[in-house]
Amino acid sequence: MRVIVAGAGISGLAAARGLIAAGHEVVVLEQAPGLRLGGGAITLWCNGTAILGDVGVDLEGTGQRLTAMRLRTAGGHPVLELDLEELAERFGSAARVLPRGSLITLLNDGLPEGTVRFGARVTEVLAGRDGVRVRTRTGEEFAGDFLVGADGVRSRVRALVLGDAPAAPTGAAIWQGLTPAPFDLGSVTTLMVGRQGDFGYASAGDGLMQWFFDVPWSPGTPREDKPLEMLRRRFGGWASPVEQVLDSLRDGDAGLFPHTRHKVPCRWGHNRCVLLGDAAHGMPPVGAQGTNQALEDVATLVDCLATVPDPAAVVGVYSARRRRRAALASTVASNTLAVSGPRTLMQSERLMRMNGAAPPRLATRGFGRLLSALSDRI
Repeated sequence: MRVIVAGAGISGLAAARGLIAAGHEVVVLEQAPGLRLGGGAITLWCNGTAILGDVGVDLEGTGQRLTAMRLRTAGGHPVLELDLEELAERFGSAARVLPRGSLITLLNDGLPEGTVRFGARVTEVLAGRDGVRVRTRTGEEFAGDFLVGADGVRSRVRALVLGDAPAAPTGAAIWQGLTPAPFDLGSVTTLMVGRQGDFGYASAGDGLMQWFFDVPWSPGTPREDKPLEMLRRRFGGWASPVEQVLDSLRDGDAGLFPHTRHKVPCRWGHNRCVLLGDAAHGMPPVGAQGTNQALEDVATLVDCLATVPDPAAVVGVYSARRRRRAALASTVASNTLAVSGPRTLMQSERLMRMNGAAPPRLATRGFGRLLSALSDRI
């Protein structure tokens, strides 16, 4: 089968890897002039790393393997600690943080030369029972048996196939960066939560630190010319290492990425056209579910194309298999933490300390159950 993939991000390139390994002929259409290697680092849970292994991506020696995850109050009081090594042993794959650009490079390096066509922005999709044709802004036309829209939260394919708008803002945004670590981060990822928002950090390997602050934001929020001053005001008085991290940064290190969320559709496409990743279910980055759910989409789609005889029937089967888990992940990502409003009362220092710290074994077991509920792979 000849498959056209729109988008050369993580999900699009992973889909190309999986589809080629399954014997399909694949072309990837990317509107940018080259690979987009920015965007900081990403966290891959056990299901994400397992699926990448399935499509032939060796992550050993890239980024940082995680052994634990810690949740702290703004005052530094312990709330939760998860043993990620225990989960790695249970699921057969380890959690890892790595630069997004490194993963994009690994995914692309395993593709046949010429698979990705750059400068190819999709402008028209014509699909029928017998195939699909895609036209680009430059007038090129690509014919295939199937189309995969993996072109992100502003998906052109979603707009053309479903008639939907891009993902909507949620009222929050993340300021994040990938910078030299000011201290030894080890193999632990840490999240600190308070009424002002949340702050997280982890090693991304090679002496780099992935860090982020989640804060209120709306499309009408004035532009921050000096974001570090705003972050110091908002997170002033928080326990170590907040001040140390902020002191190590310059304003140009901080990138703003608004949180967005899609309503997860009942059907992820139409006819011979399907969506995956952020094009299907854009969600806030809280809990690092977006990329991992996109990889779940990839694994399920590859399996559907191998087991469903009629390509036009794939949309229904694929949508039914993925919708519940993706919707659950989106709900978890959207409701776990708050950066404004009454829900932040539950994140006050006093209430979080009153609730006490959960035993590590119990917390680890609970997180493992969540990962299992969100995955078909582990």
